Amino acid sequence: MLLLIQYTLIFASVLTLVALGGCFSEHSGVINLGLEGIMVMGSLGGALAMKYLPAGAPALEIILLVVLCAVLAGMLYSLLLAVACINFKADQTLVGTAMNLLGTAAATVIVKAINTAEDPDNVSSTIQYVNAKKAFIVRIGSFEFNWFMVMAVIVLVLAYVVLYKTRFGLRLMACGEHPQAADSVGINVYKMRWAGVLISGMLGGLGGIVYITAGVSEWKFETGVAGFGFLALAVMIFGQWKPIRIALAALLFGLFRALSNVYTGFDFLTALNLPSSVYNMLPYIISLVVLAFTSSKSRAPKAEGIPYDKGQR
Repeated sequence: MLLLIQYTLIFASVLTLVALGGCFSEHSGVINLGLEGIMVMGSLGGALAMKYLPAGAPALEIILLVVLCAVLAGMLYSLLLAVACINFKADQTLVGTAMNLLGTAAATVIVKAINTAEDPDNVSSTIQYVNAKKAFIVRIGSFEFNWFMVMAVIVLVLAYVVLYKTRFGLRLMACGEHPQAADSVGINVYKMRWAGVLISGMLGGLGGIVYITAGVSEWKFETGVAGFGFLALAVMIFGQWKPIRIALAALLFGLFRALSNVYTGFDFLTALNLPSSVYNMLPYIISLVVLAFTSSKSRAPKAEGIPYDKGQR
């Protein structure tokens, strides 16, 4: 049971971070379907930081540098979405889809190039970070507490405060609801949308490094992040674009994802004799069912997905 709670919390942390990133972007008026690719690039930045950090580095230094590299990588990759969709008014759905395809491919090529440069016989797309990963984990009895869980809670609180208690957050949401009205009172819609997309990149990148360090000490970048970016979008929609509801939805989806890791520890589940692939599919099946019954009542920001035209009223 402790193992189930452990995996539920870490997967819920991933979904909360990435879904909150999507929430900021969509509240500004930009649909970020590229969260999957952003997660991959964020995980690449964090994994490379762990790979090249000197052995014996202080735990706090490792945590700060890895988080910084993951956040920066995700933010830099999200620039593609910002430039294409805000400045050039490209179709946000197509750009996000392209970013997802490019993210995994680019990460694979980069890692293979690095590995080949270090060892010509090593053509794998795998990065190992077994030693650096220990800095993020504190063992309490048989329970592994991960500092990323604390970060997710801190980000959740900050997201709620920023969106609902600050001038920046209220202006951001105004740009996603009625950008022309926001512009008429002096709010720079382009700058607010840029801010929303960059914040989504930062949180998506952080979610990526949390995901790949959840249970393993190396990652093969050809596998991407197993659709967690899309799952985070489902969490965001189910949570109605509101931070607290997003966190609760993330716990629900995280529980079903955790079952695929620990179902063998429950006699009533192993007695069903279901293949492991069924448990791996559970969170995605649940997301389809949940969205089928709740999407009709979802209220997305009114101007999301619509390129802003300053001359339109």
